Amino acid sequence: MLNLTGLGLGYALLGRWGRAAGCWVATAVLLFVALPADPDGVPARVLAVYLFLLVLAAADGARIAVRSPLGGSWRPVVAAGLGVVLLAVPAGGAVAYGAARDEAREQVLLDRLAGGDRRVAAASRQPFGTAKGEYEKALGVYRALGEDHPDSRAAKLVPDRLKAYYDAVSTPYAGKRHCEAVAPLTYLRSLPGSVDRELLGELASWPDEPLAESLYACGVSRIGQVGGGSSEFGELLRTFPESAPARQVGPELGGRIDTQVAEVEDGDPCAATEVLRGLRSTVADLPAASVPALGAKADRGIRNGTYACGIDQFEEKKFGEARTTLTGFARSYKGDERAAQARKTAIAAEIAAARPAAGKRLPPSGSPGGPRMELVISNDAPNGVEVLYTGPVTGTVTLKPCADCKRYSASAGPRLACRASGRSYPKARLQLPSGDYHFLYKHGTGASSRVDSYAAGSKVRPGYTYTSCTYVVERSPLGLDLPTLPDLVKPASLTPPRAGASR
Repeated sequence: MLNLTGLGLGYALLGRWGRAAGCWVATAVLLFVALPADPDGVPARVLAVYLFLLVLAAADGARIAVRSPLGGSWRPVVAAGLGVVLLAVPAGGAVAYGAARDEAREQVLLDRLAGGDRRVAAASRQPFGTAKGEYEKALGVYRALGEDHPDSRAAKLVPDRLKAYYDAVSTPYAGKRHCEAVAPLTYLRSLPGSVDRELLGELASWPDEPLAESLYACGVSRIGQVGGGSSEFGELLRTFPESAPARQVGPELGGRIDTQVAEVEDGDPCAATEVLRGLRSTVADLPAASVPALGAKADRGIRNGTYACGIDQFEEKKFGEARTTLTGFARSYKGDERAAQARKTAIAAEIAAARPAAGKRLPPSGSPGGPRMELVISNDAPNGVEVLYTGPVTGTVTLKPCADCKRYSASAGPRLACRASGRSYPKARLQLPSGDYHFLYKHGTGASSRVDSYAAGSKVRPGYTYTSCTYVVERSPLGLDLPTLPDLVKPASLTPPRAGASR
């Protein structure tokens, strides 16, 4: 019994000091391996060997004691009692070691908790996109502590750490950086899918309201930019359709549209129309039930704004832009009552780009009364020609190519153009009210694209008929300038000098 204490006291009582020293060495080795206490305890092999040695020492001590009587009748009784008492030493040591091992485990868990805290602190100083991996590692630490070691001191600290974790991740929201806050809040909202809701507690549902607020505020801030907030508004309306921010989307966009519609009428229609197009794109990407009638309202504003923008551009002498805008309007809104006037103004703008005098005023919306004078335009050119005109009336006619016609030299053109007997020239006949007119002769594209267009102005007076001849003059190979061409339209009763475009 005394040898079972691991102190070799049985051998000491019998005076077998060598064997007692062997017990002391075995116990010392055990203490060296076991201390300080490790969370994993003493290795099983070491413990098994030590227990085997204790049993061997007890059996050997019993064998020796039987053959070695002790002096005095009291000594065996005392020895037996002392052995029973001293058995409390290894038992107490085992209990104390178990407590030390448990404390070592607690310290390891607390160190893990501290490591998670350090990851959160470091991640909080970086943008969420960069720090997301660190946040996920820290969350893994907290989740493992709370779910795998629920009774540990570290686990009892996890709820407070999770609150600090949510605060760190949602820092952009606390700073009112709503666009920046959307991604981290979306991440926090997804955590109940991977972390026990009981561990999260009230934090499980906390991100809903901040995320809805951030989606709305971010969407509003992006109105007028690329995307126009449609991504944020769409996510808000799909994810939180009953939230207060979701109910504000329609009124906010409606108010923006109303403001730009008013700007079309009283301000800068071109800028307002571009904003309306962005708003229309945003509305088109949202559930129709959430923004009823806003698409149609924006469409009306865009239609009115496009027309007003083209007219403004014409009046500001931006003839190229006016032509593009009004041509697009007439093509897109063929049924609009203003389409005809848009086409007229686009024609006048194209002429004015080459002859600014044509852009002094907008073309009349109607046709004047009174007599009409005939203008006959003949084409003595091997390519087709489009004639644009503006004045009291505005329009365009196209003449087909003259199959047998050819280009002229600079000197021959005025004398010979449109004069060949027996040749049938392609013609167009216009009936024009009297007044000042501006013409643009366009000789086509493709093979004819190198033929210069020609702009001219003429006055049409009552009582006359008029003729015009268009032809092509070869450009001098020496690069010499050609003489200035005279006006194309002359009264037929006079001898008109013929003229045309040069190449």
